[in-house]
Amino acid sequence: MLKYILFDLDNTLYSSRYGLEDKVSQRIWEFTAAFLGVSVEEARRQRMALVDKYGTCLEWLMMDKGFTDCEAYLAAVHPPGEADDLPPDAELRAFLSGLPLPMAILTNAPREHADLILGKLGVADLFTQIFDIRLCSYRGKPRPDVYANALDTLGVAVNEVLFIDDNPHYVAGFIVLGGKALLFDENDDYPDSALPRIRALGELVKFL
Repeated sequence: MLKYILFDLDNTLYSSRYGLEDKVSQRIWEFTAAFLGVSVEEARRQRMALVDKYGTCLEWLMMDKGFTDCEAYLAAVHPPGEADDLPPDAELRAFLSGLPLPMAILTNAPREHADLILGKLGVADLFTQIFDIRLCSYRGKPRPDVYANALDTLGVAVNEVLFIDDNPHYVAGFIVLGGKALLFDENDDYPDSALPRIRALGELVKFL
């Protein structure tokens, strides 16, 4: 029986049409290129060659490139004002408020970013916990220990949680552990995916 819903944050609780995550990605590539002393294109090539080994660019830089200043990375990637264009979402609040299970957030972003986004959307008070990138020593999804930390803190087993994320690698990582997860595929980017998919958050009620 399900006891909790665990949500990803970016491009899951708000639409990708706002372009926030695209700007985050661009800042990641620019920071990475500057640190490595290469072009953005070369930084992207190096990173994507190991994308299956390291779930986040930060972890790749730490483990493969000797990077140590994680806070400088997070500050550069998530500057003040990054969510200025994100409006409150009364429909999202009404939907989440009507769900029959407690909810938490699991994000590869820092806590201050999560607080900012949830505050802008007007839903911050609806979540019991926020699990961010710092809680597992800057290791993120889809590392098993990242999911395990969230589950242990919530006091639930993996098969008692429904996890929703827009990244297929993160969804698959949760399912491999024995959990139930949905790929939020708003723009039908993964039509051939074998993962359970939804195109709108409202569809998740069918899986509760």
